[in-house]
Amino acid sequence: MSSCDDMIRAAGCVLWRRSSHDGGLEICLVHRPKYDDWSHPKGKLKRGEEILAGALREVAEETGFQCAPGARLPTTRYIARGRPKRVDYWAAEATDGVFTPNREVDRIAWLSPTAARHRLTQPRDKTLVDALLNALHLA
Repeated sequence: MSSCDDMIRAAGCVLWRRSSHDGGLEICLVHRPKYDDWSHPKGKLKRGEEILAGALREVAEETGFQCAPGARLPTTRYIARGRPKRVDYWAAEATDGVFTPNREVDRIAWLSPTAARHRLTQPRDKTLVDALLNALHLA
């Protein structure tokens, strides 16, 4: 049994926008070359960092976008490298920004909810797409 001190705390957002093409919902996924996976932007909290502030910082660092946080989404819990990990998520609308590839994230993709669900690597991330649709009353 592990202590809370051993838990990895992280936060992120399911980042969304309306397509300039047809007004449809688009979800931003990030590709991390280190793991060769597609996920929602997220990352570890800094010591003493407020959870939502950490989520917004990670979105900005990984995607280059500022965002307006909305509804709280389900928290995911899993084991990462033998330690329990908790990731708190929010729905967040992209407001402004430009993606620049970086060490952690080499590309992003703006996808329809269906395409995002198919592209996401981890099943636990797929359920967050449905949670976003519910939060936006689109489900």
